[in-house]
Amino acid sequence: MKIKKIIIGVLIFGIVGVFVAYKMYNKPHIIVSETTADISISANKIVADFSADETAANSKYLEKIIEVKGVISETKIEKGKGIITLKTNDDFGSVLCHLSAESTKQMEALKEGQIITLKGICTGYLMDVILVKAEISSQ
Repeated sequence: MKIKKIIIGVLIFGIVGVFVAYKMYNKPHIIVSETTADISISANKIVADFSADETAANSKYLEKIIEVKGVISETKIEKGKGIITLKTNDDFGSVLCHLSAESTKQMEALKEGQIITLKGICTGYLMDVILVKAEISSQ
């Protein structure tokens, strides 16, 4: 009788797991350029928020579309994708924006020291705030 309950439990757990995996795999992709930003903020403010309380900042910014304004400290291309780094008042933190393929094409017109607004999905904080699928909003 115990073995029967264990087998039924494992089957139910497996079915639920397959259902969740299917839903996650088929989750619609967000087109950042066509979506309104959830939050507009400066590069200094978002890095300061993560530095002060990472847990609170995660609940506020994580997986949301963030429009961030700041000064370009570096631009580079890695594996065919553009990355723009926005400098902040924090010596150890910045905002790293991993650009979409379309925005990567626009990087040639950008230069260090230029003020720019980028919109992307916040994926967290590892000494730097990371935005992915970033689009150039204004130059």
